[in-house]
Formats: sequence, C-alpha cells, structure tokens
Amino acid sequence: MAGNHDFTEKTRVQVPATLHLCRLGYKYLPFINESEYDAKTNILKEVFVKAVQRLNPSVSETEIRDVLGELISKCSNDDLGREFYKRVTQNTGVRIIDFEHPENNDWHCTTEFTCENKDTSDNFRPDITCFINGLPLVFIEVKIPNNHNGILAERDRINKRMANPAFKTFFNVTQFMIFSNNQEYDTESIVPISGAFYATPSKKKAFFSVFREADKDILDKSGYTDAIDESVEKEILTRMNCIPIKVLPEYQTNKLPTTPTNRIITSMLSKERLLFILNYGIAYVDEKWEDENKVTHYELQKHIMRYQQLFATYAIRRKLSEGVKSGIIWHTQGSGKTALAYYS
Repeated sequence: MAGNHDFTEKTRVQVPATLHLCRLGYKYLPFINESEYDAKTNILKEVFVKAVQRLNPSVSETEIRDVLGELISKCSNDDLGREFYKRVTQNTGVRIIDFEHPENNDWHCTTEFTCENKDTSDNFRPDITCFINGLPLVFIEVKIPNNHNGILAERDRINKRMANPAFKTFFNVTQFMIFSNNQEYDTESIVPISGAFYATPSKKKAFFSVFREADKDILDKSGYTDAIDESVEKEILTRMNCIPIKVLPEYQTNKLPTTPTNRIITSMLSKERLLFILNYGIAYVDEKWEDENKVTHYELQKHIMRYQQLFATYAIRRKLSEGVKSGIIWHTQGSGKTALAYYS
C-alpha cells in the first residue's frame, strides 16, 4: 500500500484537479496521438473540425478546415494572440464556439501534454490542459502544498517561458493560466506566495491575480459536488500511475470540491463561467509610456477581468434583465473601475 511518501505534486493536486474537471463535465483524454493535433499549436484537429461542423451544419468540411488553417496561421503573429482571440470570439461567419449554450461545445482535458517547438526542440509540459472544441485555451500548473517559495518559483518559470520566442504560438492560443499550490491565500506577505492564482500571457511579466468567489451557490451547485464516475477515476489514476493512493484518506480529502485548487477551477473553468470570461472578460490594451529620455514606447498587453470586475458585470447584467436602467457600482481605489466600464 502507498504511504505518505507517495504523495507528490501529482497525487496531491494534479490528479484531484483533473478529476474535478471531469466532475464539471470535461472528458479526459489519457493519450493524444501525434496525428490528432497540430504540432505548432496543440489544437486537436479532428475534434475541432467535428465540433465546428456541428455548430455550422450548412458549412462544408473543406471550409471548416480552411478556418482551422486560418487560426493556426494567426497563432504565428507577434500579437499575444489578439487576432486568434478575435476570430475565436467572432459572432459572424463560421462559429467556432457556442457562447450561449455550453452543451453544444466539446469539452476535454488532458495531463502533461507537451508544448514543443519542433524547430528548436524547446518544450514545456503543463500539468493540465483544458480544451473547448479542440482549442487548448487554458492550462493549469500545480505545486505541492508547503513547497519552497510557494508559487513564486512558478511565476519566474512562466515568465521565462513567455519570453522564449519558441513558445509564441502556444501562448497565443492560451487565453489564461491557473497556478495553485492547493493552499489558502497567504495573508502575511505583501505578495502572496501561497494560494490559487490566474494570469494571462504577457510579453514581459505575467500579473498574477487572486480569485475570491462571490456567488457561493456555484460552489455548491448540483453536479459540481457529485461523486466522480469510478471508471473515469480509474482511467486517470492508471494514466498517472498512482492507483494505490485511491484507498488513502488524504486522497479522499484532496479530491473534494472544496480544496483551494478545485474551488478556483469551479469559479473559472465551470462551463458557463469560462464561456462568460472568454467572451466578455478579456481585453487587449496598447499601452503607451515614456522612458527617462522622453522616448515614447508602445507595449501590447492582454488583460483579464479581476474577480471584482467579474461579479460587478454579473450584477449589471442581472439588473438590466430586471428592467433597471441605472445604478451605482462601488469599487475601492485601484480595483479597475475604468476597465470595468470597458468590459461592461
């Protein structure tokens, strides 16, 4: 039987997080063959074609494959994925994602899916990758609780990867990343080093945000707390080579929906919430600034809603649906009121 020494980053956080995604309705892919994905972007080609054809029944397969080629081409742009994002969220022409009806899309996740530049052999391997209609739009990196320096080492690692041109196409597809060491937020440090964070890709330095759920019902929603399908659990444990941990009490605790990692997964990757964030919660900003020599510089940045902005936007939508035409949003200084106006 496995002992405490068998609990690692993989068994404490990665496996339970993958199980939780399946609890939310993602289908686990234990293996992905080379013929099934585009090596430059990790887009699952046949999943994409079938899903998009289902959303656009009057469009031919040839046209859909042309759209796929267009998306792959856009991922080579030096634009933080702006043109890719515009095309994915475009509401005219061939629809790539159904943002109004989650069940019309295909949802998948996999573990340790390598991102490799075949020309340079540079590679990295996210712990978990999440797909909508074959597009790898989010990845998750996890660390074991009480790891040295908390999540700070992961910040340095992701910044180095984003600065590497070899990985440009992969980060142009990625809309945001989640990082967690499965602990509650550290309130002692000015910059929290423990907890669950999220960030969008950046040309220089990723900004890590915390997430605090305001809608407590979502964490208790039927289906998010149901038991995990035993056959799916066995498949994941087998793939990750950790079947013996299934009987251990610590494992049963780690896979609960209430862990810090699983809570942020519910908050950001449950189907309705993720579609809302993708459709309304991402913005590209052309930042203008001057250096000490009064030379003007321009920098493209990719922003994502902070949790305060997300729940304010939900409140605005709720009031509009009730026929309310005016109101006041109260936010503290520095919470992003101007960005909230833009998102809204």
